[in-house]
Amino acid sequence: MRYVQLRAFHYVAIHGGFSRAAEALHLTQPAISDQVRKLEQEYDILLFDRRKKQVIVTDSGQKLLEITHRLFEVENQALELLSESRALSSGSLRIMADSALHLLHILRPFREKYPGVHVSVRTGNSEEVVAALLSYEADIGVLGEAPERRDFKQLQLSSTPLVAFAAADSGFSDMTSVSLRQLAKVPLVLRERGSMTRQKLEDAALRSGIKLVAAVEAEGREAIREIVASGAGVGIVSEAEFGHDPRLIRIPITGEPIHMDEALICLQERMNGKLIRAFMSMAGNKAGIP
Repeated sequence: MRYVQLRAFHYVAIHGGFSRAAEALHLTQPAISDQVRKLEQEYDILLFDRRKKQVIVTDSGQKLLEITHRLFEVENQALELLSESRALSSGSLRIMADSALHLLHILRPFREKYPGVHVSVRTGNSEEVVAALLSYEADIGVLGEAPERRDFKQLQLSSTPLVAFAAADSGFSDMTSVSLRQLAKVPLVLRERGSMTRQKLEDAALRSGIKLVAAVEAEGREAIREIVASGAGVGIVSEAEFGHDPRLIRIPITGEPIHMDEALICLQERMNGKLIRAFMSMAGNKAGIP
């Protein structure tokens, strides 16, 4: 087994194909294919299913990918250590968030302190955030409730109650508050399955013997906001994410508050990465955590 073979396998797996892996490594596709083929032949193992148009990682390949993720992460940390003077003046930080709003107070000072670092922010629900971290497709995640796993480092950002909201010119605009039982009687506009906001709401309703049914289901907060603004129904969001939109009115939910905790998380094994550590440290300082 050679380093170049593992590297070729790793890049094919994370980029989803031999051509894209070759581009990322600045090599030819035959060279990448040859390294992967030799690795498979030497250990009599099938790492990719090539019968379909898209290259699919096999179960054995997935197990090896978990190891190569750690291998190349340690390599990256070694490079950061050896080039410490440049580690925070360049590079990239990939963030996946269920809502970018919770990052705004951190992003600006981070960019001011490390202007050479490229920051990318993608959005997804809680399940997608965790999956991106575990597959090393994201460095840091922001989500409604951190999973209870020892392999994650987490930092709580905020804790606010869920509230309902509706269009200011809709038939729901005269509601000064709403109970869970009343929510069961109005057309609800809810996030897709996998959304922590939806799960928190439905769990609280079930504890009270109430079943909530979505009249409209949509993916992403922006879609929910626009659908509710059109007058199609009542949405649910954490108070911190309600924002300022003149088209919408906030409606408190009565009864025991349903709190949404927003946390910053990353893989424990990646906390030695200088960019990840710098961002988490700055977030901790903003939250008043030493």
